[in-house]
Amino acid sequence: MLNPGQGRGPDSGVAGGSSNADPFPVGLRVLLVDDDPTCLMILERMLRTCLYRVTKCNRAEIALSLLRKNKNGFDILISDVHMPEMDGFKLLEHVGLEMDLPVIMMSADDSKSVMLKGVTHGAVDYLIKPVRIEALKNIWQHVVRKKRNEWNVSEHSGSVEETGRGDRQQQRDDADNNSSSANN
Repeated sequence: MLNPGQGRGPDSGVAGGSSNADPFPVGLRVLLVDDDPTCLMILERMLRTCLYRVTKCNRAEIALSLLRKNKNGFDILISDVHMPEMDGFKLLEHVGLEMDLPVIMMSADDSKSVMLKGVTHGAVDYLIKPVRIEALKNIWQHVVRKKRNEWNVSEHSGSVEETGRGDRQQQRDDADNNSSSANN
């Protein structure tokens, strides 16, 4: 399971010095993108109420630039679908190709075709506006799920350094175990 708060810098300490307080998901780093200033302000306030760290921008191009400059600077991206110049789907496409970051799409458009397009193109969730705070309180689960999937993949594939010798050793060990059990 995810080691809560690990790797989050100065915010990762245990609040109030209590050893059994779990700070995660406090400090979850959210990049919020919406061209509607009112929605941006309301969502930012709601996310901060959840004790998330929020960076907001009103254009997908700016968000993509921020992500490219600091690839490990955010835990999750929440983007509006319909925006001028670059829409949320194009941003989702770039993020999917260039980095490994959970993306949540949101829109007042609740048509199944738009929702399906978001999810089939890699969004981990699709929120319908007006977004409820209950939905925002649970976005951390997408980060945990992505980390858990990364760990499962790395357990099965091994790192680049381990792959050569480690996989061959594991195959030999498996062969030894299979042969010894067959001979018993």
